[in-house]
Amino acid sequence: MAEKSRVLVIGSTGSIGKFIVEASVKFGHPTFALVRESSLSDPAKANIAEGFKSLGVNLLYGDVNDQESLLTAIKQVDVVISAVAQQQVAIQDRIVAAIKAAGNIKRFLPSEFGNDADHHHAVEPAKTVYATKAKIRRLVEAEGIPYTHVVSNAFSGYHLSNLSQLGATAPPRDKVVIFGDGNAKVVFNTEDDIGTYTIKAIDDPRTLNKIMYIRPPANTISMNELVSLWERKIGKTLERVYVPEEEVLKNIQGSVSAECDIGSTPFCFRERRPSQLRD
Repeated sequence: MAEKSRVLVIGSTGSIGKFIVEASVKFGHPTFALVRESSLSDPAKANIAEGFKSLGVNLLYGDVNDQESLLTAIKQVDVVISAVAQQQVAIQDRIVAAIKAAGNIKRFLPSEFGNDADHHHAVEPAKTVYATKAKIRRLVEAEGIPYTHVVSNAFSGYHLSNLSQLGATAPPRDKVVIFGDGNAKVVFNTEDDIGTYTIKAIDDPRTLNKIMYIRPPANTISMNELVSLWERKIGKTLERVYVPEEEVLKNIQGSVSAECDIGSTPFCFRERRPSQLRD
């Protein structure tokens, strides 16, 4: 039996990083997590790190901004998975530089979790976010680093916990706000499944230097369909308030935060539909 790849997860205590770490351990990979010591002052992140220890994860203390610690960590593994937050996507060029310097990495997965950076119709400010992700893609390709880009689409744990209602902490029981006509199809995947697909991809020759789309047909659903499912579950019909596309775009343009990325709502742009695996 071939030896399992050693996996380093950067951004391991983040919203998707912890699921990738857990999947890596589950599938028997020697797993390393790069952790900033300063982040452990946050009780939630400290608890996640303690959980990693109990799973046998190797905690490596370092920082993407500290090239020495980054290089030391990368030299210990075969695969690097970046799950850094949206605000850190641009500094992944430091990870690329360290991988190039180390010379031992057989696969790199940049922080691509969400929609496809190369195939979208996003508007600002999300458009700039995708442009940054695309820039990292081009850098990885130019440096000749073996890669897989994971396009996971929407996180179901994030979006479905409140039916994509901005600011809500639970699904609505009286009135639901729907962007556009509610018929646009969106792919929702659980964070557990995203972690599993990601780890399954790292040694799969079919995903080498490809974009991998996590798009199970049964997970593709419109907002109207989601609301109907919720109504059947609670035995109640909700008031549906539709916000026209023009008004949505106007609100986005007046916003200073990137609400249209994988954050608050996946319904405010239309994504192109490329093939499941794209060169």
